[in-house]
Amino acid sequence: MNYPSKLIEDAVNEISKLPGIGKKTALRLALHLLKREEEHTRSLSDALVAMRTQTQFCRQCHNIADEELCNICKSAKRDSSLVCVVVDTRDVLAIENTSQYNGLYHVLGGIISPLEGIGPADLHIESLVRRIADAPSDEPVREVILALSPTMEGDTTAFYLQKKLRPSGVKVSTIARGVPVGGDLEYADEVTLGRSIVSRVAYD
Repeated sequence: MNYPSKLIEDAVNEISKLPGIGKKTALRLALHLLKREEEHTRSLSDALVAMRTQTQFCRQCHNIADEELCNICKSAKRDSSLVCVVVDTRDVLAIENTSQYNGLYHVLGGIISPLEGIGPADLHIESLVRRIADAPSDEPVREVILALSPTMEGDTTAFYLQKKLRPSGVKVSTIARGVPVGGDLEYADEVTLGRSIVSRVAYD
């Protein structure tokens, strides 16, 4: 593709590195930004830099946060006796969009996958065990919901978590299999995912 400017070519090359964006789409976006006022592009640039440099992870649940604790963990309106275990922030967003869950979360940061060299030590599993053990006696964690994608790796991770949590005596459940087997949680429609949360079953 021939570009009228090296500056536009560089911008297109950088934008097209984003997932799902090809060179043609990147060119349309670059030309769109070029037409807008300079302040618009500067605001976009500042927001992206701030996101990359200032974003941190919640010390309790490992979700993306602006401060030491994320907004969900800080909220007094959430049910702290429920902890929903998910793979990453995208799953938190997917479940939040169902409006069917009012507990807290625990983000593993990945999933057990021996083929990719990812083991339990690479995930936030020990912090989950400590979190349950260290919960105050007047606000204990009563149930851990395993909201993991129904894949072989997801089932392996769920089985490992169930064994790790068994000594604590906490109830361990898993979302109902309304989510298609072999599918990713983030792509499930909100109605199906919401029903899966509401109709969760004991994990055994």
